Amino acid sequence: MASIFDPRVPAGAFDDFLVDALPAAREQRTWSDGDGALPSLYLSHGAPPLFDDGPWMRELHTWALSMPKPKDVLIVSAHWESAPLSITSSAAHTPLVYDFGGFARRYYEMTYETPDASDLARRVAATMPDREPVHEHRSRGLDHGAWVPLKVMYPLGDVPVLQLSLPTHDPHRLLDLGRRLRELRAEGTLVIGSGFMTHGLPFLTRESIASGTVPGWSRDFDAWAAELLAAGDVEGLARYAADAPGLPWAHPTVEHLSPLFVTLGAADDPETPVTTTVEGWMMGLSRRSFQL
Repeated sequence: MASIFDPRVPAGAFDDFLVDALPAAREQRTWSDGDGALPSLYLSHGAPPLFDDGPWMRELHTWALSMPKPKDVLIVSAHWESAPLSITSSAAHTPLVYDFGGFARRYYEMTYETPDASDLARRVAATMPDREPVHEHRSRGLDHGAWVPLKVMYPLGDVPVLQLSLPTHDPHRLLDLGRRLRELRAEGTLVIGSGFMTHGLPFLTRESIASGTVPGWSRDFDAWAAELLAAGDVEGLARYAADAPGLPWAHPTVEHLSPLFVTLGAADDPETPVTTTVEGWMMGLSRRSFQL
């Protein structure tokens, strides 16, 4: 039986999605100064199977349409851990990074040719103190934690995008990084942390993969995070290493959780209860996504 992991037509659901998404995207109003600051977002990004999950794509696109189209996008992905702080190439049409394996050829032939982002690169660099210059990798494009969800949210590819590296996993340092980026939101930049609310891939069972059964560790971690996010308990979230239930299985490595703290730091008030936009599960992993 066809599934998002073994579709009859690779990314066929994406083709169907575009029938309605492209006209809606063309009608989307672009951000202007009178709109005020855009929210900061944390999203669970999927991977190539997102292109075979019609309902999930529609959730992400509806989310994008609920806001004005941003002037540009700055995204921190779980899949680029690099210090000192770095950005991807700001040139238009920089080739993508296909940092995944075992999928059909079509996913490696997808493109997302976004416009020149040199203005955003200058503005990002200006937010950082002189002792922390930002290095631009002129040959590096967006990895799948960035281009996969953005190709769904902004399918026209007409919004400049930069990816910012994840320089640390220390929650407080990431909160501080987010605070430095906060001013960009008032200038029409959409700041996104891209990860996955639970990401225990090594511990998924055949049952979870085949039927979506949610493991206890995934459900427990998600419930813990949802409760603290709803309460605006940033310090509680920052203590995840000591307090979070199911952590060794939900996040055997924490790079898919870390972007959440950039998102919180970039908000006007990180202790504001979040607005949850996507819930539910993929292979038993939490797709929880939010804005504030």
